[in-house]
Amino acid sequence: MPMSNYKVYKFLDQIVVHSGSQYSVPNIPWDDFVNRNGLNHFISKNFNDWKSIDEVAFNSNQILAPIGHQELWASGVTYMRSKEARMEESKKSHGDYFYEKVYDADRPELFFKAAAHRVVGSNDIVNIRRDSIWNVPEPELTLFISSEGTIEGYTIGNDMSSRSIEGENPLYLPQAKSYDRSAAIGPCLYVPYSPLSLESKIELIIKRNDAEVFAGAIAINQMKRQLTELVEYLFLECSFAYGCYLMTGTGIIPHDDFTLQPGDEVRISIENIGTLINTVGMKAN
Repeated sequence: MPMSNYKVYKFLDQIVVHSGSQYSVPNIPWDDFVNRNGLNHFISKNFNDWKSIDEVAFNSNQILAPIGHQELWASGVTYMRSKEARMEESKKSHGDYFYEKVYDADRPELFFKAAAHRVVGSNDIVNIRRDSIWNVPEPELTLFISSEGTIEGYTIGNDMSSRSIEGENPLYLPQAKSYDRSAAIGPCLYVPYSPLSLESKIELIIKRNDAEVFAGAIAINQMKRQLTELVEYLFLECSFAYGCYLMTGTGIIPHDDFTLQPGDEVRISIENIGTLINTVGMKAN
């Protein structure tokens, strides 16, 4: 199946590779399967046991986050909207200058977001912090990068953010960003035969009690940084035995008087990849 685009789904006990109206079920552990230079070529060359869609059980509610032993990292302030929002929320702490400076700096903002056990998939629950009064989702194109530093695929990311905590002091960023169920990725790992078009749009819809309370969209080409630039800085002094994921920043941020509530539904879509759907929850006392 040459020159094809593939969607790789992770289930509890198997991997399912989807291409058009056909599926294949490789008998390879997740980490071994995805972590390779030339993943699209590997799939095209090595899999011939394609089945029609009717021959493979495919329950979307059983899809897991497409992550094994990979780390999840994130980029910040890569869009103008993110810069403006970060500066506004940090004015009272006089931290706004740092966000303005990093937007124009050669070195991007990169931070560790989550270990795999804190990441959820589509149709699962993302949490807001109990000690934060201002919480938002951050819809982001997310890269899968092999241990050799090559971009092998793409997924959708929800970088949950506690704006009240980060705004209080920029040094609180790890607490604002990294906690249980603070990130979602999925629904699949998209492995195209050519790089994802930068004309692709990221779309966010938030619903509350089945009513739309926020919607926004932005094209990936509005990002200030090059994708390869972010990868280069991440790999300068870090190695990743299983490859890694990198969220590339958000250009969609709800207005300042909006905050997520338990029960909200967050839908993030990127052309060709699909839609990541999560319900908002909160850890019990």
